[in-house]
Amino acid sequence: MSFLTAIMQITARSTGLPLDDMCLKTDVRNEYDLEEIHDTPSTGAYVNGFSLEGAGWEQGRNGEQGYLCDMVLKELSPPLPVVHVTSIRKSERNPVGMYNCPVYFTTARG
Repeated sequence: MSFLTAIMQITARSTGLPLDDMCLKTDVRNEYDLEEIHDTPSTGAYVNGFSLEGAGWEQGRNGEQGYLCDMVLKELSPPLPVVHVTSIRKSERNPVGMYNCPVYFTTARG
């Protein structure tokens, strides 16, 4: 959680905006491994290691972004591709077509 807050802080400082006006924006890429991505993000960070519960992920085709889909039977926690996390102003957030998804974390490390 502190890593995500740091993304918002760095963006707020570089743009001169108050931290309270910032929120996180995520874009899921089509790559499952960070080694498949050869560029570095100009803003934000790439995050991997997420998995889904009760849903699946349909890969995007021809450069399109993928999307959530129904869960595949007997696949309890499918991996989520690499996520590009950036920070934007709350006023720039467009909720159309977006799913406000809860994220849970565990204390297990390693």
